[in-house]
Amino acid sequence: MAEAELQAFTSMMDALVQISSNMKSMERELHCPVCSEMVRQPIILPCQHSVCLLCAAEVLVQRGYPPPDLPPEPNSPAASPNTRSPRGARRPPPKTNDRLDRVLRAGYGTYPGRRRKDMAPCPMLFPCSSCHTDVELGERGLADCLRNLTLERIVERYRHTVSLGSMAIMCGFCKGPQSLEATKGCADCRSNFCNECFKLYHPWGTLRSQHEHIQPTNNFRPKVLTCLEHEQEKLLWYCRSCQRLLCPLCKLRRVHHGHKVAPIAQACQALKDKITKEINYILANQDTVQAQITQLECAITQMELNSAVAKEQLSQCVRELGAALAERQGALTLALEGTHLRRGEALSAQVAERRGLLENAGLMAYTLELLKETDQPCFVQAARITHNRLVKAIENLQCFSLSADPSFRHFHMDATRELQVISSMDYIKAPLAPVIDTQRTLAYDQLFLCWRLPQDSTPAWHFSVEFQQRMGLTEAGWGGGVRSPNAPVAWQRLEEVGGTSAVIDRLEMDSVYVLRVRGCNKAGFGEYSEEVYLHTPPAPAPFILCPPVYFTMPPSTLSPG
Repeated sequence: MAEAELQAFTSMMDALVQISSNMKSMERELHCPVCSEMVRQPIILPCQHSVCLLCAAEVLVQRGYPPPDLPPEPNSPAASPNTRSPRGARRPPPKTNDRLDRVLRAGYGTYPGRRRKDMAPCPMLFPCSSCHTDVELGERGLADCLRNLTLERIVERYRHTVSLGSMAIMCGFCKGPQSLEATKGCADCRSNFCNECFKLYHPWGTLRSQHEHIQPTNNFRPKVLTCLEHEQEKLLWYCRSCQRLLCPLCKLRRVHHGHKVAPIAQACQALKDKITKEINYILANQDTVQAQITQLECAITQMELNSAVAKEQLSQCVRELGAALAERQGALTLALEGTHLRRGEALSAQVAERRGLLENAGLMAYTLELLKETDQPCFVQAARITHNRLVKAIENLQCFSLSADPSFRHFHMDATRELQVISSMDYIKAPLAPVIDTQRTLAYDQLFLCWRLPQDSTPAWHFSVEFQQRMGLTEAGWGGGVRSPNAPVAWQRLEEVGGTSAVIDRLEMDSVYVLRVRGCNKAGFGEYSEEVYLHTPPAPAPFILCPPVYFTMPPSTLSPG
């Protein structure tokens, strides 16, 4: 019996550890892009990214905007029910925050030598750290931004799961020397209760008995989202054209005339169906995700080996050139290490992105938590950017390619250069884009293509000529044409062309061909030349032999002899 209990306890602990590990893997999805900490009172910017309300206020004050009126933080004395009497009135919330006061004392938010009333009103711009663009907030600033209640609930579930119940929430109404642990929270009273206090303050048969009870929490949120412009109006519609939640009064405005407006339930169900299909697709392709992660890890290993080889060759060349190359060696080594770092970061970021697509990890775990949202307006406003991220993840999953080249071929040094050009020594570069010689490029039953390299280009070992037949092109000429949407995209190639000209035969008559060239050397292929369009002449008209024609004439018309 003791062994069975021990086995059950071990299984339970393993399950808790697994749940905690899965929740921690999506922690980066819950971080504020400004303070890099867990979001608190997040708001949704017009670009659909979320940021802490206090962080957004600090950024705006640092940019010179007036400090906004902020509500108290969830754990502040003015917001916590544990510090007030159950029958006492709530304290008035402070207008500014301590962190905001420190920013104001530092000298931000003022315009020396100007009077604000003399300035023309300008749009309030917020620099979003996620999309790296200035987002226009509108005339009311942060007051026009809805709170991301769904993200708050996910953060709260995350904190509760990671802590595994180690932080107890106490009842705010127990009398006596010691308070009991809270077992319920009231969304209407915005307080936590033990069982006895909940029965005492919510008597049966009264209006309070109909209050909604929730799990104990220190962060009470509004029960439903309401319109920012029309108070007490629920958001019951979704404008697909504007991608905004609307209340019934906003729906009647002229600005939404002719827009695709759907009920919030329909929009919520449609978005849930899309996200469910996207999640199912990613979950069905877990083998592909794992294979791509393995390929990326192998690429990182190969990149490290190639980087070490390239660095050793660089050191060997520098040692052969002597003391005159010492200063240049440092610059080249820095360039190599910088490229190594950037490529390593790019490939590591790609690995982390693919790991986020694994089941119960990263973006997938966050999305699964998001689908648990039952409040339809909250879900719609929080799920749009997740939907875009999932679409982008699926596109990257289908069109997979390495984000960095692990070869380091163009870091090989050419040690045959003379000592007098040491000051301009650099890594070898791929050839520049060739220039098409339009005077010598002709089109008959064959295509004669000629080109040359620019004077400042590095030599090319050989060239690659690519050509493609285009259908549905009119008025074709040098570098121009109208492409048909059904035009093929496959290119045919002539590999390792030794000279600066090429002849392409076996062509279709009366057709348009597009051609381009690029050079190759030890550093790899260079850039393509400009595309040139050539039109083959039409086929000659075939000669048709007509059969003889006989005429019958009357005898009177025939002369004698």
